[in-house]
Amino acid sequence: MEEFAALIDALVYTRSRNEKLRLIAEYLRATPDPDRGWALAALSDGLDFPAVKSSTIRNLLKDRIDPVLWTLSRDFVGDTAETASLLWPAPEHPPSPPTVSETVELLEAMNRKSVFVELPKLLDRLDPSGRYALLKLATGGMRIGVSSRLAKTAFAQAFEVQIDDVEEYWHGLKPPFPELFAWAAHGEDPPDTENLPTFRPFMLAHPLEETVVDLEDFAAEWKWDGIRVQLVRAGQGEEAETRLYSRSGDDISATFPELLDALPVNAVLDGELLVRGAHQGGEEGGAASFNALQQRLGRKTVSKKMLAEAPAFVRLYDVLILEGEDLRKLPWTERRARLEALMDRLPQSHFDISRVVDARDFEHLGEIRGGSRDEAIEGLMLKRKDSPYIAGRRVGYWYKWKRDPLLIDCVLMYAQRGSGKRSSFYSDYTFGCWDGDPDTGAELLPVGKAYSGFTDEELKKLDRHVRRNTVNRFGPVRETDKSLVFEVAFDSVHDSKRHKSGLAMRFPRIHRIRWDKPPHEADRIEALRALVQD
Repeated sequence: MEEFAALIDALVYTRSRNEKLRLIAEYLRATPDPDRGWALAALSDGLDFPAVKSSTIRNLLKDRIDPVLWTLSRDFVGDTAETASLLWPAPEHPPSPPTVSETVELLEAMNRKSVFVELPKLLDRLDPSGRYALLKLATGGMRIGVSSRLAKTAFAQAFEVQIDDVEEYWHGLKPPFPELFAWAAHGEDPPDTENLPTFRPFMLAHPLEETVVDLEDFAAEWKWDGIRVQLVRAGQGEEAETRLYSRSGDDISATFPELLDALPVNAVLDGELLVRGAHQGGEEGGAASFNALQQRLGRKTVSKKMLAEAPAFVRLYDVLILEGEDLRKLPWTERRARLEALMDRLPQSHFDISRVVDARDFEHLGEIRGGSRDEAIEGLMLKRKDSPYIAGRRVGYWYKWKRDPLLIDCVLMYAQRGSGKRSSFYSDYTFGCWDGDPDTGAELLPVGKAYSGFTDEELKKLDRHVRRNTVNRFGPVRETDKSLVFEVAFDSVHDSKRHKSGLAMRFPRIHRIRWDKPPHEADRIEALRALVQD
């Protein structure tokens, strides 16, 4: 555990991507199995210990130190694990530190009751750096500037294997990945995942920005506002199994059980997960807004009522593998033809295909894009017709051309400190619109919250504004006087019973800070409500 703690400590203080890759690669080469496998899983957010929550750590600390000291320290530091690791009252003669494998074994054995006895024993065996690493590992929230992709890239560099091969095998294996290390570190045969419904990395797109493309070389499709998914069926006969994966490779099969028996052939399909709602007309087949889909996301169990009212379906974009044949090296035009031919074999209740958008030229395509305000459409995808299906973003192949955001002027109402490097700044902002005429006493109603869209310099200025204009405090939240206007960008707005205003924005972000604009000139609720799609 000491070596893992030293790695975490070094990664926290390293900004260079190349240096982080070097540090992880060196650790993986020098550390024996299975410690390095568990460490790799922790770095890639692949571990989950249900008994250990942030609230567990807070309760343990409040039983051992002054609760006021804990609250003030946590507020100042901005990170629960770091605060706890520094304040923990270590014993005078601590036992020997555990290995990473022993730590994982002990954490897995804890339940909601035993954790209050067993976790302190583990903490007593470690120094502050070790405690910090332990708590980060236990809560599954590293937040040390290492993404899952970076951890996999470091693994590939450590053992001089291809990152695409690592991605291909990764999702069919479980921590501590003995088969992966046997292949990469010891030259054994690659892991056998052929008959497993494993995730394959998505091909991604670059923003179009100022690029102009020739429609002789590119095809255009609508970019749908659902969640990008991969539906995979593998295995033979009764052993065949279907899994549904999110863009990040998370298994979300249990949340959408109606799709698991819908795919009749072994295949790997790329598409957009949508739900049908009240508005099922139109040529595109009745995709409801993202707000309807959101009601189903993250649920461990789905009621029969929800399955009936918001059934899920997949609008297909691409086919990667079909009945054992890997199609990814074929050009898009050939994969598209194979996908179109496949549609007759798929139930229309659960699948349709994202149609190609016809346009005379690029300028005409821009007019089509600008004229679309379907609440289920985010914009357009432009795909080079001869492009293979390659994991990650490759320049020149696929572009995303999102529609211009909607804009509205709102008034800052509340602010809260951020986390991590923003823990000392008020960087999370709640804003509202006027419920009537502000000159006759109308109130502001909250319509959204944002924590992006401004520079570091603007953040410092906003933080000073919040501190100087605080009129009330509610725990960690500060209420400000109603004097600052934000121009807020958002993708769409929907009815919502959860908010006092009755509205919920989709992807709100601060587009501009209107230091010059008086608050009574900000928009009214009616202006926002008029943008709700019927």
